[in-house]
Amino acid sequence: MPILNRAAELQDEVAEWRRHIHARPELLFAVENTAAFVAEKLKEFGVDEIVTGIGRTGVVGLIKGKGEGRRTIGLRADMDALPLTEISGKPWASKTPGKMHACGHDGHTAMLLGAAKYLAETRNFNGNIAVIFQPAEEGGGGGNLMVKDGMMERFEIEEVYGMHNLPGLPIGQFATRKGAIMAATDEFTVTIKGRGGHAAQPHRTIDPIAIGAQIVANLQMIASRTADPISSVVVSVTKFNAGFAHNVIPNDATFAGTVRTLDDKMRTLAETRFRQIVEGVVAAHGAEAEISFNRNYPVTVNHPDETEHAVATASAIAGEDNVNAEIDPMMGGEDFSYMLNARPGAFIFIGNGDSAGLHNPAYDFNDEAIAHGISYWVRLAEQRLGL
Repeated sequence: MPILNRAAELQDEVAEWRRHIHARPELLFAVENTAAFVAEKLKEFGVDEIVTGIGRTGVVGLIKGKGEGRRTIGLRADMDALPLTEISGKPWASKTPGKMHACGHDGHTAMLLGAAKYLAETRNFNGNIAVIFQPAEEGGGGGNLMVKDGMMERFEIEEVYGMHNLPGLPIGQFATRKGAIMAATDEFTVTIKGRGGHAAQPHRTIDPIAIGAQIVANLQMIASRTADPISSVVVSVTKFNAGFAHNVIPNDATFAGTVRTLDDKMRTLAETRFRQIVEGVVAAHGAEAEISFNRNYPVTVNHPDETEHAVATASAIAGEDNVNAEIDPMMGGEDFSYMLNARPGAFIFIGNGDSAGLHNPAYDFNDEAIAHGISYWVRLAEQRLGL
């Protein structure tokens, strides 16, 4: 079954919404204008209930079907942008230097708005659809706050589904998998406290830079010698700050980075070994360390039955040959994981074609994906809540 005719008819209108949002990017929870735009559109569509301020600035719209059923299915899109300066050169490029939609959340929001308009027009389902517009996916944990605000209970959501564009995957194609699909995104900061002094007299110092360099090298042993070779773990040091002069060994050094894992056992093992390496190396050199290890987004885990529903829906739209049901897991993170921990559901990727990569200043969401995304959301809603 191809894309819906009505979805194709809506594509140009939804693309205009998308470009409006794209030109006006907002970060983290400060998505007041985007949330207001979403709420106003939902009101125009005749959505039965619209609630704002969930998870600080999130929006949920409830669309009631024709039948008497009470089951509710949640469909989620994210709204926030990234702190990058756009170089796409598009007419609808960001009007705010230092902020841009470099991950396609503008497209996700617009596609779900398009689906909401369609579903509010037709209501060919038995139950309720909750359209969820989430703030602060890019590091703020907005999904977690929406769950903590009681969203699932308030709207009696039984299943929840998410979708994200994927550069490199052709337009009209989808990809997902059962189980872990995206990684936990833990973050660390370590400050090594040594003893500074003259660079020509290193024997009178406890050099935090030399100690830090040893730690950074040794942390790679977590992947190469601690983890089972078939397990996935990434330890990346992304910042190292120390010193202020050519001839001075500083008192301290600070480095920071991220640990990515795909299961809780490896996640715990990586943190344990991380602490052991840092503490062991600094002790061997007579230094001290302050360690901050923050367990950030959990692993995004697709539930088996719901993933089958997602695959069946995508296949009905794109054809089985255009749906990869066994995509390799990705080491990026996604705070839709909190919603999947709260309710069964599935996360799927939709093709963005040959575009710049995510989080790239040249990126732009591909509007040709819009009709496919709307069709997926509508068919999924109708499949899960059939009349």
